[in-house]
Amino acid sequence: MGHFIGRWFTLTIAAGAMVWLLPGTVIIGSSNVLALLSFALFMALINASIKPIVHILALPLTILTLGLAALVINVIFMELASWLSLSIFHTGVYIEGFWWAVIGGFIMMVVNGIVSAIIGD
Repeated sequence: MGHFIGRWFTLTIAAGAMVWLLPGTVIIGSSNVLALLSFALFMALINASIKPIVHILALPLTILTLGLAALVINVIFMELASWLSLSIFHTGVYIEGFWWAVIGGFIMMVVNGIVSAIIGD
């Protein structure tokens, strides 16, 4: 459970950096912190549950497309986390399109790696 909370924390910081840097991502809701927490919660749940299975199933396609399939899967999961947080909690991060999600995914990956290295997660 501690590992999941650490992952949730790092994803919250990464989502905050993504929203701060990208004009194509917008916080929806009354509280910025709650919006980031809800979006990061669904990102952490997706990353812990269905993402590994989908990446394994899509491995042949990922190899054939030189990684583009993995990129598309990550974008779909970011959009799914955005939709779930907005639908269930009525607060979250709205991503305005596919390319904003691609750029946001790269930002979240870099920030998540840096924060994970700092806190030792």
